[in-house]
Amino acid sequence: MTRLFGLPEHVVYATAGVWALLIAATLLVLVLRWRKPGHYDELVSRTASWWWMIGAFTFAIAVSETVAIVFLAFISYLALKEYLSLIPTRRIDRGLLLFAYLAIPIQYYWAAIDWYNMFLVFVPVWLFLFFPALMAFRGETRGFLSAVGTLSWGLMLTVFCLSHMAMLLVSGEVHNPVAGGVGLLFFLVVLTQFNDVAQYTWGKLLGRHKVTPQVSPKKTWEGLVGGVLTTVALAAVIGPYLTPMDVLWSALAGLVLGVAGFLGDITISGMKRDLGVKDTGGLIPGHGGILDRVDSLTYAAPAFFHFFRYFFTP
Repeated sequence: MTRLFGLPEHVVYATAGVWALLIAATLLVLVLRWRKPGHYDELVSRTASWWWMIGAFTFAIAVSETVAIVFLAFISYLALKEYLSLIPTRRIDRGLLLFAYLAIPIQYYWAAIDWYNMFLVFVPVWLFLFFPALMAFRGETRGFLSAVGTLSWGLMLTVFCLSHMAMLLVSGEVHNPVAGGVGLLFFLVVLTQFNDVAQYTWGKLLGRHKVTPQVSPKKTWEGLVGGVLTTVALAAVIGPYLTPMDVLWSALAGLVLGVAGFLGDITISGMKRDLGVKDTGGLIPGHGGILDRVDSLTYAAPAFFHFFRYFFTP
């Protein structure tokens, strides 16, 4: 594959396209705010946040694979930190949270060295067995099941699920002759985030029928279907330039990402409803916390990784 500035040529062009789209969106938002002052403040803050989010992602993948993996591990750390700050924690278990944080560099190390078997079992087998045993050893039985369940689920979402992005980056270098692991990661992240925006836009324009009114009242069937179909169309266009998939396989991957992203979104929404919070944090103006921003990726990353690995790796 041809490389420019150390990246696969197609990834460079795709990144330039994303930046061009962001510039156009920023100009549009500025015009809207100029025409109706005070009406688009949330949109302005969201657009401003996209600048540094896209900038951070671009910088990480452009420098080196190692930097990209460290960046993704840091995202997992922030997401886990937000999660642990929200859930009720027993006083006796607070010392155990250090082990939860230590799981992040270990899990991402398995991804970095492409040890697929250990990557698959470290969190959902060994940590699932380790934490309940350690909690039981400490002798406090009140709230035991709740403590085990909430910690295990948090590790699954923020560490295991999100670490599939790093595994895709590393393993994809061998199995994607078109644009390497970076191309697969770009395809996953950009389409998942685009799907969020597309579902939000279609829902605003045509939304009438609620999907999950008790969990996420703003989610509509019109937004879901319109967003997924738009994501499928975009995936069919860019997939052959970033992945070894042809148009039809790329469209199917877009369908997987659209549906999985929606499921991740409403799953985190259900958690927030239960906890009585609107956002998981306030780090990103207009977007909430890191976990609010990567909620779709908690489902989309493993779904796309295993979809690609099953159909396109020997």
